[in-house]
This record gives sequence, C-alpha cells and structure tokens, in this order.
Amino acid sequence: MAFPRFRRQPPVPVEGTAEQPPLAAEQPPVAVPEEPPVAAPQPPPATERRAPQPGALRRERKALIRAREERIRDLGGLMLEMYRRDRFREELLREQCAEVVSMEVRLQELDSMLVSVRRQVQATRCQCGAPLLWGSHFCPNCGRPAGEAVVTCSNCGQALPADSRFCGNCGAAAPAPQEPEPSSASGSESPAEPAPAAEEGAQAPEAPPPAEVSGALPANGESAQARADSWER
Repeated sequence: MAFPRFRRQPPVPVEGTAEQPPLAAEQPPVAVPEEPPVAAPQPPPATERRAPQPGALRRERKALIRAREERIRDLGGLMLEMYRRDRFREELLREQCAEVVSMEVRLQELDSMLVSVRRQVQATRCQCGAPLLWGSHFCPNCGRPAGEAVVTCSNCGQALPADSRFCGNCGAAAPAPQEPEPSSASGSESPAEPAPAAEEGAQAPEAPPPAEVSGALPANGESAQARADSWER
C-alpha cells in the first residue's frame, strides 16, 4: 500500500523577531587619527585702570548730593505720616537711614579722590611747564630733578623706604639721611676769635724814640744849666 507524500511547509516567522543578517567577516582595526591637544585658554590681557577724571567725579558728587537731599526730605515726610497714623515701622526707618548713610560714605570717598587727583595734577608738571611721567626722577625737557630722592641700599642696590634703617633684601644698614647744609645767603658770619692774651712776665715792646724836629726847644735839663750859669755871672 502506497502512502501519499506530503510537502513540508516553510517555517513561519514568529512575530516580534527580525531576521538577523549574516555575520560579516572580521575586518582589521582601523587606526584612528589622534586629535591635536587643545591649548589652554589664555587669560585676557590685563587692562590698565585709568584714574577717574575730575569732571566725572564732580558730576557724580553733585548728583549724589541732590539725591541725598531728596531722601532726607522723604524720610522726614515718612516720619510725620507715621506720627499722624500712630504706626511706627522701625525696619522701614532703618532701611531709609542706611541708604542716606551709604550716600554720605560715597561722598567722602569722592572728596578724597578729588583731593588726590589735584595733588597728582600739581606733581605732573615741572617748573618749566613740561609734563612729567609717573615715576620719573628728572624732567625730560630741562633735566631738573623731579620727585623725591630715591634711597637705595649701598650693598645690593635695593630701593628702600625713606624711614627704613635696614635693607629688607640683604640686611645691610641703610644710609643715614643727609642733613641740609646751612645756606650761605643768610649773611651771618662766625665771630672772629679773640686774640690770645699776653703771657705773664713778658716785657712790653719799647716805644720808638721821638723824631728830632728842627727848631725845637731845648730839653728841660739844658734850660736849667743855662739859668745857673747866668746867675754865677
């Protein structure tokens, strides 16, 4: 008895599974180029801080004085309104007073800055009128010495403060300050030294004999002898 032949059906893929591609042959590793090292970011260049202009300081001071007067007037009105309503808020008063005090502190800073700017302006001009750079010791126009004299150590050459007694670099003693020489224009001369006194027992110099004068009268001795001769006769 012959059995019927049945054909096999292809396998049905299960849902949720994807067919995996065939594995490719292993390839040799590819050399990855090295990236150049990233340089560290450079700090921004230091900007020179210029001294404030006197005009800007004066304008700020004027505006600050005006704002201070307004705040003081508002503070007085606030106190009066609190008195009328019989409601005092101490924290509000403290806040308003602190703002006024901060304005006064800033006014003092502006005053000190204006004084320092005036001193710098006066010191940056030579007697001949040429401008002087900060730190210069001589005028580039006439050669006059400018500024205070620099005190240096005689051993290592380190600059020293004017009131220092020893060098902070090598420990050597600082040179003593030079005393100003007395001016000769005062016209006061030193008194002359008195002549030395004569030694005791020294003989006084003899006086020179009197000069003979023609026609002079005879001496006293001669006149007496002539008188005696006349009486004998």
